[in-house]
Amino acid sequence: MSDSRDSRDSRDKDIAERLIRLNRVAKVVKGGRRFSFSALVVVGDKKGSVGYGYGKANDVAEAIRKGVDKAKKSMVRVPVKRTTLPHEVQGEFKSAKVLLKPAAPGTGIIAGGPVRAIMEVGGINDILSKSLGSQNAINIVKAVFTGLGSLMDARTVAKNRGKTLKEFWG
Repeated sequence: MSDSRDSRDSRDKDIAERLIRLNRVAKVVKGGRRFSFSALVVVGDKKGSVGYGYGKANDVAEAIRKGVDKAKKSMVRVPVKRTTLPHEVQGEFKSAKVLLKPAAPGTGIIAGGPVRAIMEVGGINDILSKSLGSQNAINIVKAVFTGLGSLMDARTVAKNRGKTLKEFWG
């Protein structure tokens, strides 16, 4: 039993977490205002796996912890070609649109706010991005994950076309 806990702890040490947005919400009750907090968090292993979570609680630390737990459960694998994405993609969620373009090595992360945080924890070091439409952080994060989910892995595409990976890339 302790072995499984040790392996889980070693996995958790490799995971980077980033707080994107912390929001204080007030509920008016008979005795005054009651405050609670919501936290939008992204986590990643800096090797191509990222996830996001939204936690709500009466305490800031508890809201962040809940967000991190949900983010770890929702982690997805992103195909990475060297230090960038394999191809250009646009993610949409409601009125938020995010354009993600691969960049040459050494370009860095040219992205703002939530997109930058997701790429940093995901291990994608060279990317160009533009957020279009809504500026709501939650919707931007969901749009990025929609775009990342529609990325195609080179091996899968080559296999579907009946070619080897070497023929595919040239």
